Amino acid sequence: MDHAAARERLVERLAERGRVDDERALDAMATVPRHEFVPAERREDAYRDTPLPIGEGQTISAPHMVAIMTDLLDLSPGDDVLEVGTGCGYHAAVTAEVVGPECVYSVEYHDSLAERARERLDRLGYGAVSVRAGDGKAGWSDHAPYDRAYLTCAAPEFPQAVVEQVRPGGYLLAPIGGRRQTLVRARRRADGSLDRDEHGGVRFVELQ
Repeated sequence: MDHAAARERLVERLAERGRVDDERALDAMATVPRHEFVPAERREDAYRDTPLPIGEGQTISAPHMVAIMTDLLDLSPGDDVLEVGTGCGYHAAVTAEVVGPECVYSVEYHDSLAERARERLDRLGYGAVSVRAGDGKAGWSDHAPYDRAYLTCAAPEFPQAVVEQVRPGGYLLAPIGGRRQTLVRARRRADGSLDRDEHGGVRFVELQ
């Protein structure tokens, strides 16, 4: 299979749908080799626009969702970004393509997934991405404040610790809800409250 050609076709389809305005998001999707982040037996499906299982009951998000989230975060080079839910490391790599690998800090609940993601990111040239195993609800205070924070798993609400680690004016993005979820973007106000907007129904695994 010609993975590069398949990736190019996928990005062309994402652009045609018109839901992603940021060229940097599309460029990142065109650069990161998604097939390297999925189990070997699923590589033929790597450039289908669908979630795929990666172990521990977790999934790699559908490409269109990664692109939409990257677009909504309005990322710029040098932004410090907190990711909750490393999974296989794919979304972190896409983010790193925009802001720089040294600006991405990712927390994964499962030790095994964190270790494999760290090794994979290093092998693919994203070794400066920081990955740790831990409770994502607590964020990663060592590197706060962040310009952006996002969850790759659904939560009943934005975790308060994560909110507090985002600088005033910064964005948070997460699937909010239980069985029914909505993708919510929020800008943190100076007083710590959130100015929210909704971006449609989604379906993610739940935050652990």
